[in-house]
Amino acid sequence: MSDLIAKTAMDRRLAEIVTPTIEDMGFELVRIRLQGGKSPLLQIMAERPGGGIEVDDCAEISTALSAVLDVEDPILDTYTLEVGSPGIDRPLTRLKDFDTFEGYEAKLETHELIDGRKRFKGVLAGVEDGEVLVNVEEGTIGLQFDWLADAKLVMTDELIREMLKARKAAGTVPEDLDETKFDEIAADDAAQEE
Repeated sequence: MSDLIAKTAMDRRLAEIVTPTIEDMGFELVRIRLQGGKSPLLQIMAERPGGGIEVDDCAEISTALSAVLDVEDPILDTYTLEVGSPGIDRPLTRLKDFDTFEGYEAKLETHELIDGRKRFKGVLAGVEDGEVLVNVEEGTIGLQFDWLADAKLVMTDELIREMLKARKAAGTVPEDLDETKFDEIAADDAAQEE
């Protein structure tokens, strides 16, 4: 399991517990994080193998995982379980994500310095021989997947439009939804901020 899905030893242990249930329900684990504090939060992101997840799916997964986690009892303190979608500006946690979102802008961070830097922002150019290809200002670079500490899509107008089209095609967004209204709202918001 990649560190992008489960960063800490506890996250990896929790992933081992929840992954079989998530997969048996027809979904894939995208990311899992146990966040500390006064009230710990166990955040789980999941989606269908082809992408997408609905609110009702999240509720069903949450119910199933609550039962499994109650039996396994891996977290000593009281915590909140949150099951959700990866969202539009989603984390990229699996090698296949970099192929799926080829052509979209992303931010990537490596564990170690690569040519004097750890942060890269550019357009994803797919995967080749276990390397994530990214078009940056200097040209196309390849980063070994294992080098990545963090990666996520950058929310752009193009990404939002494409996600809406995909959801319309899947029948999860009303056919009569007018995306131009989003542009008008953004323009109105910008005018109000001035």
